[in-house]
Amino acid sequence: MTLGLLGGTFDPVHCGHLDVARAAHEALGLGAIWFIPARLPPHRTSPHASAAHRFAMAALAILDEPNGWRVSDLEMESPLPSYTAATLDRLEAQGIDLRQVCFITGADAFRDIGIWKDYPFILDRCHFAAVSRPGAPASGLGDALPALKPRMIGAAGTMSGPPRIHLIDAPTAPVSSTAIRQAIIDGRPLSGLVPDRVAAHIARHGLYARPSATQGVA
Repeated sequence: MTLGLLGGTFDPVHCGHLDVARAAHEALGLGAIWFIPARLPPHRTSPHASAAHRFAMAALAILDEPNGWRVSDLEMESPLPSYTAATLDRLEAQGIDLRQVCFITGADAFRDIGIWKDYPFILDRCHFAAVSRPGAPASGLGDALPALKPRMIGAAGTMSGPPRIHLIDAPTAPVSSTAIRQAIIDGRPLSGLVPDRVAAHIARHGLYARPSATQGVA
């Protein structure tokens, strides 16, 4: 079974994340997708909401998605930063064939692949899918990362062969977690930015109400 992994801080998870996952799912014919919230993101400031809240919001966000979608706690227990390389190590230790795994990112995030732990060797371990985000088309990654251009292919509906970088041009919602947190501070509605269940969870627990507040466990 081909497995897609969508890692992230998900602070909070939003409609853009779901669009990226759907685009990769459809383009590559993935058998399953796991959302993997990072307990401690390595290249970002500390999350505003607790790991428990972020995990819960991701679970709520995918309730109406296909049965093969789930939220994984792979990065929830380690006290170390949530490096993709370490996540792949854990999956391999569980007997998962990494040749059938595709790590999914937005094209904007993939532009920073050069600062990821174990780069460039991490690209030899599993497939990667880079999905267009507003202002960052996947088709532009070849010019942005010329050294990786020979590894890049258009989404072909298959992950056979050696690990490649699959470029997926698809529309995704123009929304970011930063903008959502600011909307909450400003008292603006979240309709169209996050799934309704996620908006309800945020309101119920008063998440992101103050920019400097780190939310506790519910």
